[in-house]
Amino acid sequence: MAIKSMTGFGRGETQIGGMAWGAEVRCVNNRYLDLKIKLPRTYTPLEERIRRKVGVTCQRGRIELFLSVSGDSSDLQEVKVHLALASGYRNALQTLAEQFALPFDISPQLLASFPEVLQREQKEEDLEGLWPMVEKAIDEALVQCDSMRLQEGDVLAADLRSRLDFFSTTIDTIEKSIPALLEQRRVVLNERMEKLLGSFQLDPARLLQEVAIMADKTDVTEEIVRLRCHIKQFSLFLTEEGGVGRKLDFLIQEFLREVNTLASKINDATVAHLTVDLKSELEKMREQVQNIE
Repeated sequence: MAIKSMTGFGRGETQIGGMAWGAEVRCVNNRYLDLKIKLPRTYTPLEERIRRKVGVTCQRGRIELFLSVSGDSSDLQEVKVHLALASGYRNALQTLAEQFALPFDISPQLLASFPEVLQREQKEEDLEGLWPMVEKAIDEALVQCDSMRLQEGDVLAADLRSRLDFFSTTIDTIEKSIPALLEQRRVVLNERMEKLLGSFQLDPARLLQEVAIMADKTDVTEEIVRLRCHIKQFSLFLTEEGGVGRKLDFLIQEFLREVNTLASKINDATVAHLTVDLKSELEKMREQVQNIE
């Protein structure tokens, strides 16, 4: 199982007799599925069938599919004789000959030279009979495109896992620094209270109470637990097959929410620097996620 990028290209071609069908598929990232299909006019009845086929492979992205047809189509041309019109021309010529006492001699070639006596018409193609050839070209294009999307998806997944590892390590660093940070704040608080009270003896119970209040305000246990849960879920999504891009994008937002809360609770320069690093990584991860189906 692997994630897919929304960027890809594929081409397929089939031939039979003197006819050839070529299909091209181009994909770029988009928030939703935006499918554009361009077909020769006579192949328009196949559009919905093609749309369903592409929808099985591609769930999200801007996708353009082009179908071209080339080759000898002479067997689709037929010539018809407009007998009523030819008869009209003949009768008119005979009337002229009789009116002006002229010899009446008319050939098929002469009648055929008059406008619209001979008409060339395009026969309707048997689209059901041609569909297997069209489908084969489209399938080949989709397979090539999908292969390219999977390869790029592997690269994106590897990059995201690397950034996720850095993110997890940074969270561990922040968590380990909290006890020392609280102790440092306890010492600072004690010094300030002694300075303010002067000769008055400091009540140890009161100091412990203030420290407990301070610790409660800076408790980021919930945020760290949720961040680790998000990290685990994000990692699992990277192993899923199908469209996970929106899920990953949602998790990035949740990551950012928890990091902001964590930063506001711990007012410390070192931790602030680490949370800036976390936000920077999240922004890079968000950019990569935008390319995942």
